[in-house]
Amino acid sequence: MRVRRMMLGMASEHAPPYVDTTRPSPARIYDLSIGGDQHYAIDRQTSAQISRAFPDAPVSAVENRRLLVRVVAELAGRGIRQFLDLGSGLPTQENVHQVAQRIAPDARVVYVDNDPMTHAHAHALLGDQQGVGYLDADLRDHESILNDPRTRALIRRDEPVALLMIAVLHFIPDADLPALLRAYIDALPSGSYVAISHASTTGMPADLLERIHATYDNAPSPLFPRPAEQIRAMFDGLELLPPGLVSIVDWPAPQGRTLTLPLFCGVAVKP
Repeated sequence: MRVRRMMLGMASEHAPPYVDTTRPSPARIYDLSIGGDQHYAIDRQTSAQISRAFPDAPVSAVENRRLLVRVVAELAGRGIRQFLDLGSGLPTQENVHQVAQRIAPDARVVYVDNDPMTHAHAHALLGDQQGVGYLDADLRDHESILNDPRTRALIRRDEPVALLMIAVLHFIPDADLPALLRAYIDALPSGSYVAISHASTTGMPADLLERIHATYDNAPSPLFPRPAEQIRAMFDGLELLPPGLVSIVDWPAPQGRTLTLPLFCGVAVKP
């Protein structure tokens, strides 16, 4: 069921004081792309600019959300009962806890994001729901996230965890990425899973890459698309599940379609 703006009193463009409507928000733009209604004029203007530069961007956003649903359902079916969703974005339809708890009612989920609107909207939607928590935090602050009392209350360190990093690592610069990944993966117990989707330069036309730089280099949240081999290296020390690193539309089975804006994904288990 779609969450309406009236939950937070956002039926108009009048934003709460904690929301900066002068700067576009990746979370709100993504929400707009997948049919949500938690966005403002600046987000719609930016989304229109992105769509002009990358006409397939909304399609990629929808496909990325569908990927998330498939991944969560697969991992819940494999017995995973706890999920840590980094850069979760605005709660919308088919959230991680909804998908997981349909399969396993005892599944537990911790969402992490640092967008103020996401924070307020998540609390309005989730309330005191059992087995679900939300942290207002930057995913780069891994120590605080992993040691937060809300995380520790829901994520048991001696049980496998599904670490979800869906369409978020391409906002992290190269200088921060390796240590960040290592910190999270090292904290996972054996049998845990890591799911990543990431914008890629592999298969991307040169003119499209130029448009990405022109659009994102000076944006509040720059985008860092990476070659497929660099994305595959994010799974070093883990065992990739079949079919390996593939387009988001081809996990877990080929669909015979391509995306103009390539996004690759993989799901791996920690030995």
